[in-house]
Amino acid sequence: MQPAGGPPLPPPHPPMPPGPAPVPGLPVPPPARAAHTAVAVLLIGPAGAGKTTVARYWADHRAAPTAHISLDDVREWVRSGFADPRSGWNEHCEAQYRLARRTCGFAARGFLAGGISCILDDAVFPDRPAVGLGGWKRHIGPGLLPVVLLPGLEIVLERNARRTGNRRLGDEEVARIHGRMAGWYGSGLPIIDNSRHDVATTARLLDEAVAHALSRAPAAP
Repeated sequence: MQPAGGPPLPPPHPPMPPGPAPVPGLPVPPPARAAHTAVAVLLIGPAGAGKTTVARYWADHRAAPTAHISLDDVREWVRSGFADPRSGWNEHCEAQYRLARRTCGFAARGFLAGGISCILDDAVFPDRPAVGLGGWKRHIGPGLLPVVLLPGLEIVLERNARRTGNRRLGDEEVARIHGRMAGWYGSGLPIIDNSRHDVATTARLLDEAVAHALSRAPAAP
């Protein structure tokens, strides 16, 4: 039937066929929110924990676009007047780390705004929340997902010994940092002990920790 004097009405669209029923025994696909949400992950751990290696591998092998933002790389943009922490921690080291964290936070917000996930790595201490985890949340936002990478001290010392340049620290300093990192136990943050895991396995455990955190986060209005 068509209105008098008007053009003919288009035929009605056929109803959409129902989607396939879930198959018993197979996992239900994740909701679209979890599959497409851009996330910012902060990988915490001592020197020699493998943070940079794991973060880069995780970003390289994700299905979703993901950027790796290395705090050490950004800090080393300073070519002249670089404050080398091996010479002793001082106000110049503190200032350069603070500026590097702010720069990384700015970059992370830009990636998130473009729908690209990112992962950052830093040696954040539990006993310094104002400049550590709290500072990163101020730079990036409350949706930051922190995960702790904490292998045993022997593993950390062995890995640090293979490092070169200003990223290699003395054994006493590495032991001191590792001891302070133990304060993350009991914090409620996910902790991965990768003492006996290769990079691929550690990245898979990181993926599981991030997926679990996203599943518990409240949905955006």
